[in-house]
Amino acid sequence: MRHIDLNCHGITVADVRRNLPPAELYAEAIRGEPDCALADSGALIAYSGSKTGRSPKDKRIVRHPASEADVWWGSVNVPIDDETFQINLERAKDYLNTRRRLYCVDAFAGWDPEHRLKVRVICARPYHALFMHTMLIRPTPDELATYGEPDAVIYNAGRFPANRHTPGMTSKTSIDLALESKEMVILGTEYAGEMKKGVFTLLNYFAPKRGILSMHCSATADRETGSSSLLFGLSGTGKTTLSADPTRLLIGDDEHCWSDTGIFNIEGGCYAKAIDLTPETEPEIFQALRFGAVLENVVYDEDSHHVDFHDTSITENTRGAYPIDFIRNAKIPCVAGHPTDVIFLTCDAFGILPPVSRLTPAQAMYHFISGYTAKVAGTEMGVTEPQATFSPCFGGPFLVWHPMKYAGLLAEKIARHGVNAWLVNTGWSGGSYGIGKRMKLAVTRAIVDAIHSGGLRETPVTPDPVFGIGVVTACPGVPADVLVPKRTWHDPTAYESTAAKLANLFSENFRQYRDQVAPDVAAAGPRA
Repeated sequence: MRHIDLNCHGITVADVRRNLPPAELYAEAIRGEPDCALADSGALIAYSGSKTGRSPKDKRIVRHPASEADVWWGSVNVPIDDETFQINLERAKDYLNTRRRLYCVDAFAGWDPEHRLKVRVICARPYHALFMHTMLIRPTPDELATYGEPDAVIYNAGRFPANRHTPGMTSKTSIDLALESKEMVILGTEYAGEMKKGVFTLLNYFAPKRGILSMHCSATADRETGSSSLLFGLSGTGKTTLSADPTRLLIGDDEHCWSDTGIFNIEGGCYAKAIDLTPETEPEIFQALRFGAVLENVVYDEDSHHVDFHDTSITENTRGAYPIDFIRNAKIPCVAGHPTDVIFLTCDAFGILPPVSRLTPAQAMYHFISGYTAKVAGTEMGVTEPQATFSPCFGGPFLVWHPMKYAGLLAEKIARHGVNAWLVNTGWSGGSYGIGKRMKLAVTRAIVDAIHSGGLRETPVTPDPVFGIGVVTACPGVPADVLVPKRTWHDPTAYESTAAKLANLFSENFRQYRDQVAPDVAAAGPRA
């Protein structure tokens, strides 16, 4: 069915094109939007307007009696009432109904058929339709024929602004989510990533209600046993890079769920940063950005249509979206057995945390709840020295429940399945940023390989004197001196003072959770 009637959603446009293949969406985008183009690699180049990243301060969730006791209200989940949501929903529908043609994508979120969500996207831009065709799990013809009514609907009216005089609005951008009706409204931003993260936010609410842990992580699987490994980490820690491991199968690079039967990817595609992308540094991602993929906000030569991935004149957040089966070692369907290892990645720009540490269950909970990494000078205006960043569960902006809900599920699953937990520092060694050097990728890969092979599980560890974590002091392919941070510093006094500073930052951040965790978890942090 190429066309669909959306009157049931209040959409009266006669020409609504459903689940068009990429070739037709390409043609409609290039024909209908003067700023869309075809890259020499075959990818569609598209632009998201003035918003080239997410707008987390403009996200709103409807406060409803059925769910308000579940939601972690605050700066992450800002409430609006249902009347405001209905005003914005009506505004979005009014805009969509002025369009000559609309696009509808009906697809799935979640590779496990028992736990997947049917998601419908209604939008006015072919670029947005192609993006979600890529990022969701594409149904077979038989599945599409029996699709029926969706579980969740996204109304993307991003080219039309929110009314700033509507109660609860602080700008012309508003991303609103109603948990009860599973409806999402987008106004005032054309950044495609808002749709992707809206679906993830829905799963972050409904999955834990069923005892399923939703996770902001990448995942790989052993080619022989099928057992999996999870890589948690904030932006810049190496989550996507390390998951592109040719010796293992890729389950996914960003969003997963952990059920009673194992893990499964939520998405059907990958959304990778494209800044400074080269075929030498990221060969799998580079080759995936071909026909069927979307390149977002990149600069290209108008004669050759060759993309300059080093040009950040539009934004540093250039992105590429591509189907996961464009990665040669992807496991389709994207499901795997229970993890043997959970790896927390941190880019410690202070140069204090060891390259690899084995964590006790209590320490695993402490570092999962903390979600630490660091920003370095030059990444943001005003950042002149390393700055600690803490994002609970390594995905704070997308949590709906309090972080303890997710931490409790992780603790239960780690205990039940005997999972090993590790902290891996992909940041600085030999001193803080500006003095030391960034950990070599080859070192980190050797560490992750040793974790996956099981070679580090019985290796003796030495407790870190400040953080208490079990420092691994011998790892194949890694110089022994690199594994103990203090040995890499020329000034022991500077090391000790910097370690004390970082320990205090951890303790200050964790203070908000201390009354809600078990005593052994509260005691698993550093000695400030």
